[in-house]
Amino acid sequence: MAAKIIDGKAIAAEVNEETRRRVEALRAAGRIPGLAVVLVGDDPASQVYVNAKAKKCAELGIHSDKRVLPADATMEQVLELIGELNRDPRIDGILVQSPPPPQIDEEKVIAAIDPARDVDCFSERNVGKLLIGKEDGFRPCTPWGVMLLLEKSGIDPAGKHAVVIGRSNIVGKPMAALLMQKAKGANATVTVVHSGTPDIARFTRDADILIAAIGKPEFVRGDMIKPGAAVIDVGINRTPNPAGGRDRLVGDVKFDEAVEVAGAVTPVPGGVGPMTIAVLMSNAVTACERRK
Repeated sequence: MAAKIIDGKAIAAEVNEETRRRVEALRAAGRIPGLAVVLVGDDPASQVYVNAKAKKCAELGIHSDKRVLPADATMEQVLELIGELNRDPRIDGILVQSPPPPQIDEEKVIAAIDPARDVDCFSERNVGKLLIGKEDGFRPCTPWGVMLLLEKSGIDPAGKHAVVIGRSNIVGKPMAALLMQKAKGANATVTVVHSGTPDIARFTRDADILIAAIGKPEFVRGDMIKPGAAVIDVGINRTPNPAGGRDRLVGDVKFDEAVEVAGAVTPVPGGVGPMTIAVLMSNAVTACERRK
């Protein structure tokens, strides 16, 4: 029996509708949430992501401030802009599109963002709050999007073995932290595997919930999946199309094999991707709600 397809677009639409209602309530009280997106350089893929965020802001009634600096911008210019946005009363959330050009120290840029405006949850303060289970920080966009996909698909991690493939600061580590929290919708037993793990399949075949975030096209094959498992594919990779024409977008999971083994699986595109932007918008509104 083929797996249930988890529709990230539909679930993101639910999250966005809730965000829209929160924005309307704020506007009725005379407040408008604001999100600033900083882009250094003119990388085409980054331009697409930034424009998608600005479009979603417009749809939800969130004030959007897109700032673009040249590819040869200095650290001083970037930090000066971050300081300006930190002081701007119209801005509740700030994110800097990653990756920046090589002359920009991304860690210093993240550290310069006011933690109360760090809607990506990259700052040390917000990551620390996430790890110890405090709820007055922010939840990282992609990992929290995964948690919402599980919740709204009726997949409860409690008591289950969750395996996360990947140990990045953006997805793998915070994903593991969220899954293991002593909280409703979490309480999983978590294993993290990565490029330094021998025989990754030995672990993935034991996973009730398998989250792939390793950045390797179609890395997870059908024989690496436990029958009936929930498979969440965070990867998005461009690969040549064997039939010619435009490149294909594929995840870190071989979808046509996974769908024959898993109990539920996310597609790429249309799975985790829409959730990331939906959570970002929600975080921006949360930042506005928290401001005195």
